[in-house]
Amino acid sequence: MIRDGGYYALAFGLLAAACGILIGPWAAVPGAALAAFCLYFFRDPERTVPLGHVCVSPADGKVVQLRREPDGRMRISIFLSIFDVHVNRMPISGRVRSVRYSRGSFHLAHLDSASVENEQNMLVIDDAGGDGAVEVRQIAGLIARRIVCRRKEGDFVHKGERFGLIKFGSRVDILLGDEWDIAVRLGDKVSGGATILASRKMRGLE
Repeated sequence: MIRDGGYYALAFGLLAAACGILIGPWAAVPGAALAAFCLYFFRDPERTVPLGHVCVSPADGKVVQLRREPDGRMRISIFLSIFDVHVNRMPISGRVRSVRYSRGSFHLAHLDSASVENEQNMLVIDDAGGDGAVEVRQIAGLIARRIVCRRKEGDFVHKGERFGLIKFGSRVDILLGDEWDIAVRLGDKVSGGATILASRKMRGLE
């Protein structure tokens, strides 16, 4: 369980206890239910990270967009419902070139406009093998109002390692260059740190 979940669960648990004592047992039910939901929402299961030169999903959820951007990169957009694990993981191993936060709106996270207009945090990771860079965008949604990123510029990161989360429903975009063969389709369910989104093309075949 993520530390944040413990704080929320403790707060709702204390509220439930107070309501139960001051009002009656029935009054403790809503607070207890919210405490249980926080423990569920902030769960953080272990994952088996695939070996090889592959790009793994940075988040749990559903692939809602596969789109070629004007600069030629492929954008894969993953929508996280409140029932998905919200821990974000590094898609590749390498060094963080930049971390940039951008204020914005809070549109529904599954809408295509969310990739451009919503509040977001953008990380660019230079591939450890020297094969270009991958960009990950943590995007807030209608309910999600806090993006957490625990990595900074210059950090060396490993594929599948945890680096942050977005609280209570959100979206994560990943942008890949032509050096990658996309391995997922629209509507696929993916697991952060475990599902292969793309494989590095064989040299000489790009």
